[in-house]
Amino acid sequence: MSVQLSRRELLRQAAQASMLAAAGVGATAASKVSGASAAELAATPFQNRGNIKHSVAQWTYGFLSLEELCTVVNEIGFAAIDLIGPQQWQILKDHGIDCSMCNGAEISLTEGWNNPQFHSTLITSYQNHIALMAQAGYKNLICFSGNCNGMDDETGLQHCADGLKQIMSLAERNNIVIQMELFNSKIDHPDYMCDSSAWGIELCQRIGSPNFKLLYDIYHMQVQEGDVIRTIRDHHQWFGHYHTAGVPGRNEIDDTQELYYPAIMRAIVATGFDGYVAQEFIPRRAPRGVGGIGVGGIGVGGRESSDPNPSDPGSPDTRIASLAQAIAICDV
Repeated sequence: MSVQLSRRELLRQAAQASMLAAAGVGATAASKVSGASAAELAATPFQNRGNIKHSVAQWTYGFLSLEELCTVVNEIGFAAIDLIGPQQWQILKDHGIDCSMCNGAEISLTEGWNNPQFHSTLITSYQNHIALMAQAGYKNLICFSGNCNGMDDETGLQHCADGLKQIMSLAERNNIVIQMELFNSKIDHPDYMCDSSAWGIELCQRIGSPNFKLLYDIYHMQVQEGDVIRTIRDHHQWFGHYHTAGVPGRNEIDDTQELYYPAIMRAIVATGFDGYVAQEFIPRRAPRGVGGIGVGGIGVGGRESSDPNPSDPGSPDTRIASLAQAIAICDV
């Protein structure tokens, strides 16, 4: 008798298969780090080493519902999702998943703390979110500088510091860390003000609170300024969270792009960092050597997993495999 599997069960099985496949794909590279043979690593099921707290940005897997993404995350073997607002926190709690970076307090990426006309709205919104996060037991809340719109860096720094200082005492009392994300203004976010680690670090110093940090986006800072590992080594005390993606193109973090993520992750671990590293690449295709991962020959999205040339972006099952592979690559 044929049994029709639910989409959730298909996702669960696809995630399990993806993690096993990813362990094999990453075995050769991982063997260079650990000293174990590639064959030994490929034969060993994935086990989180515990040095990196893994997460994934929800928006990059928007083809899945949040419930489905929770299923995938649990099956791959980590327990956090980035960039979730209060309306969906209960879904995470129902699945035993942490919200590693909360959002929803901001106005937008372009309308931020560097413009005093937004301060009143932002202060009220962030105060409300801090209270909600304290009740929910969450720690990290994202914020943005906003665009320059002709404003010079010094003026923007002072405006950001003046506004953010007004919420820091509340954040400190509730053990909430406000984190401003670093973006590149070269390609993805033209005119964004907080586009360099130096500018962001200066802002941290002016605010002078242990509860204000930078979200160091490895992809964005490689595009904007490079020198990622030395920046992490020299300035890690200002970084409270990390995002990943491949350069160029913001694609998978495998050997088709220029960043060597195992070395970057080892540099992060060496600093004693105990926060989260969230995958924020946009999955485009099946990881090399994995192919379509499916259940009974059928991909999770209804496409046949034997399709030799998945379209861009890949079918859902190959994109799940990309996430599993990224977690294996970063789990140093």
